[in-house]
Amino acid sequence: MLGYSIFKVKFEGIILIKDLFFQVFEFLPNGLTFTLWTATKIMAICLPVMISVAYITFAERKIIGFIQARVGPNRVGPQGWLQPIADALKLLTKEVVIPNGANKLLFLSAPVLALAPSLAAWAAIPFDYELVLADINAGLLYVLALTSLGVYGIIIAGWASNSKYAFLGAMRSAAQIVSYEIAMGFALVGVLIAAGSLSLGEIVIRQNSDLGFFGWYWAPLFPLFIIYFISGVAETNRAPFDVSEGESEIVAGFHVEYAGMAFALFFLAEYANMILISTLTAVLFMGGWLSPVSWFPDGIHWLLLKISFFLYLFLWFRATFPRYRYDQIMRLGWKVFLPITILWIVVISAAVVYEIPPWFHK
Repeated sequence: MLGYSIFKVKFEGIILIKDLFFQVFEFLPNGLTFTLWTATKIMAICLPVMISVAYITFAERKIIGFIQARVGPNRVGPQGWLQPIADALKLLTKEVVIPNGANKLLFLSAPVLALAPSLAAWAAIPFDYELVLADINAGLLYVLALTSLGVYGIIIAGWASNSKYAFLGAMRSAAQIVSYEIAMGFALVGVLIAAGSLSLGEIVIRQNSDLGFFGWYWAPLFPLFIIYFISGVAETNRAPFDVSEGESEIVAGFHVEYAGMAFALFFLAEYANMILISTLTAVLFMGGWLSPVSWFPDGIHWLLLKISFFLYLFLWFRATFPRYRYDQIMRLGWKVFLPITILWIVVISAAVVYEIPPWFHK
């Protein structure tokens, strides 16, 4: 009853805000008012994401500094809290240098292609009951398709730079992303079979059961849960899978020729993808906005806590694990993750067909 009451208040609040918005702009044509309402919702998602990207860099330097017994940034603002703003201003004032012989159009388009999919995917992410920009039935397919587009920005950046180092880094990064994208895709198939729906909101609702925390999909899909998150770390080129940016080998990889805001967009894309992978892991396997205990109400605060936990794991991995060799990364993706995901899809299919309790019985 408490959960229903809170859901009703939240839903009525959203309707009230929408009605108020349309009343304020009632002098405009209906089509233009609806466009402004959609743009407002988009900005309400993108601005917090971009601010979070800036301050994840600060959190990373602080957390890794603590792990390695260092201080971290502490000069700009109280305890260094204005450091991300200073970094942004520095990058904005740097000159964007385009190498001789580079394809100018593709060179400048590549950072946008790397960042845009990680922002567009948020359209289908449910933050709470009815709190989603576009509640489409094929939300899982939409997100999978968009997250697969980021590799094109990397390939184009390496090729358009007219540099052998950049091209080599792009090929290594693209091969790594494609390899782990397959494992991630099969992990999502397991979620689809378990939930019986492609809607991200419906997937979260299907995890709501009397089992609470143990009723979420991380338990029956545990191997797929682990593989999905590790593959997400590899797909974002984060340590220990950062061979495409191995400074001692290929001098920063596919974006070696970029500077200023062009480089900053690749930087933003990496951290935006970290947030997106953490969010998808929380939504698909950890119950999204659901509370782990029945006596505490559901809400977006639970989703934010789960996202923060997975983001901390990204930072912890970077401070802890050494970089893998390229052959080790390829072997893990093709010879370990892929067979396990295929095997577990068969197991979950059998559990769903035969309604094996406690997760799949009616």
